[in-house]
Amino acid sequence: MTPALPTFHDVVAAAQRIEGHAHKTPVLRSRTLEQRLDAQVFFKCENFQRMGAFKFRGAFNALSHFDAAQRKGGVLAFSSGNHAQAIALSARLQGIAAVILMPLDAPQAKVDATRGYGAEVVLFDRFQQDREVLARDLAHTRGMTVIPPFDHPDVIAGQGTAAKELFEHTGALDYLFVCLGGGGLLSGSALSARALSPQCKVIGVEPEAGNDGQQSYRSGAIVRIATPKTIADGAQTQSLGELTFGIIRRDVDDVLTVSDAELVDAMAFFAERMKIIVEPTGCLASAAVMQGKLPLAGKRVGVIVSGGNVDLKRFGQLVGASA
Repeated sequence: MTPALPTFHDVVAAAQRIEGHAHKTPVLRSRTLEQRLDAQVFFKCENFQRMGAFKFRGAFNALSHFDAAQRKGGVLAFSSGNHAQAIALSARLQGIAAVILMPLDAPQAKVDATRGYGAEVVLFDRFQQDREVLARDLAHTRGMTVIPPFDHPDVIAGQGTAAKELFEHTGALDYLFVCLGGGGLLSGSALSARALSPQCKVIGVEPEAGNDGQQSYRSGAIVRIATPKTIADGAQTQSLGELTFGIIRRDVDDVLTVSDAELVDAMAFFAERMKIIVEPTGCLASAAVMQGKLPLAGKRVGVIVSGGNVDLKRFGQLVGASA
């Protein structure tokens, strides 16, 4: 049975639960970019969040709902990296054992960080094995509770707190651009936008190679694709979830795509002009704004920068090759 869609009330409750545990991340601006676009652009920098990404918000909120039996049994999650680290850290903070399924090709820095937070990591082949089946079987064997990376009401509500903070900082916006993988951040952000800035147009942005969200949004039904090959490892999802799609279909205004080359350009801009490190997936929304995918002159634009967990050697290879 599919749970009911979360609401903005759940986002508000999540904000109260994560208060004092999650960072209130900074909102940065770039005069160079604003002059180029003739717009005001507000970057909500979740690369400064605990464990380096917005995922901490949803993970901590979800685990805070565990009852005594669930806390004793532990949590199991599957993730290419950021949800893995978020669950591992949140579990450690709340005294809960954690097992994380991670793909063999996950960035080593993310695997190391997940283990560093105290979780047991189990590796699998994302191109040959179904992570949800593996998770279900392993959780049953060990008596653990599965917290998926995006299609869970408590995860969605937690992710929505980033946009809630952004609107509380900026006031009403004309546009909000949000990175899109499985849709947890986008759907949670849409809940906050509809409540705090009803006229704001909410735009999801995903990789060209993995445009299942765009196809789903425009067709009105969930479209499933093969695991996309893109440098945006956090958006290598095969489909939206039932919950995330329900909110996205209702509350999002459009879904756009950007190329890997455009992601690299955004990474370089952040490093050179704003002096911050952003991972490829974290640049999805920003790349759409920087590349002028929509006319934004005269507008107030919010952008969720979703994370900064990228191996520095890999960062240097990508950005160096574009120089």
